[in-house]
Amino acid sequence: AAITLAMVLFGVAYIVLSEPFGNSALGDRRTVADLSGPAPAAAGAAVDGKALFAAQCAACHQATGQGLPGVFPPLAGSEWVQGEPRVLANILLHGVTGPITVAGKSYEGAMPAFRQLGDAELAAVASYIRSAWGNQAAPLTPEQFAQERKANDRSTPFEGGAALQALAH
Repeated sequence: AAITLAMVLFGVAYIVLSEPFGNSALGDRRTVADLSGPAPAAAGAAVDGKALFAAQCAACHQATGQGLPGVFPPLAGSEWVQGEPRVLANILLHGVTGPITVAGKSYEGAMPAFRQLGDAELAAVASYIRSAWGNQAAPLTPEQFAQERKANDRSTPFEGGAALQALAH
């Protein structure tokens, strides 16, 4: 009985003496709006390719563009990134599954399609990766993505590097 009474008194004291919205040391009090990220760019506003890369690509390819050895290929120095713009546009639009060789190393995995992004967003991220980490390739335009979207309306990813090489010719 004494233990029960002690527990009840402790519970009442805890409720009465605690802060109404909790102890700030137990949480940082950010709102959902604070956590939802930046608002979408207004029509006609420049799209930040680096920010899109950080949000959509860096988890696999890493912020350094080096990828993860044996798992996710590097973008830094990649022939696929710096090569034929049409190929990179299709990789981003449709994704890739199966074997692909990057900088002489073979990777077996899957890259998701990003066709849900707009042409300006895809062009911004493609242009960013073509000029980051020592890459020196020309930027891509939203018009190039629009053209590839119309020319290659597929619903499945490309099956490895061999299928992508056919696009370059």
